[in-house]
Amino acid sequence: MSETGTDDFSPLDQLPGDLMMWVLIVSELLVFGAGLAAFLGVRITDPAGFAASQDLLHRTAAGVNTLVLVTSGFLAALAVRSAEAGRIGATRVRLAAASALGLVFLVIKGLEYLEKARHGIGIETDSFFTFYYLLTGFHAAHVIAGIVILGLVGIRCAPRTVEVGAAFWHMVDLVWVLLFPVIYLLR
Repeated sequence: MSETGTDDFSPLDQLPGDLMMWVLIVSELLVFGAGLAAFLGVRITDPAGFAASQDLLHRTAAGVNTLVLVTSGFLAALAVRSAEAGRIGATRVRLAAASALGLVFLVIKGLEYLEKARHGIGIETDSFFTFYYLLTGFHAAHVIAGIVILGLVGIRCAPRTVEVGAAFWHMVDLVWVLLFPVIYLLR
């Protein structure tokens, strides 16, 4: 209560987890948003070239990766519930499963990169592939960071730390849910 006898209320008090993690999440979303805006801006200048390059992508693998990450996000959310209930074993299992699905995502993405390399397609092939590799590569780096974060919060399994780790993981999921349709599907 304040000196006036009223409760001081701040919307920040309602944020789950840690304020600094939210600052990181918002800043990362802004970076990815700027990358997607640039991608779409350049796409306008060469829609036929972007469509031709997009046809070289493996949409089914990207769709599977979308299901993989959404499922991992669900498991991270379940881990938060388990941590809040004091079920440390269940929390760790769910965090490990979410992390394992993160590894599955990276393997599928790595196979996609390998296929492109075998066909001589790289970051300098054209504007589409420059953005493709920058955006998906930066996202893959965040998947790796998320796996590390989930592993670290799994050691302690305190509800607050699990919630913070899951919030980062959900940001990684959200970014992919935005990247997938823009890069793989949008014509």
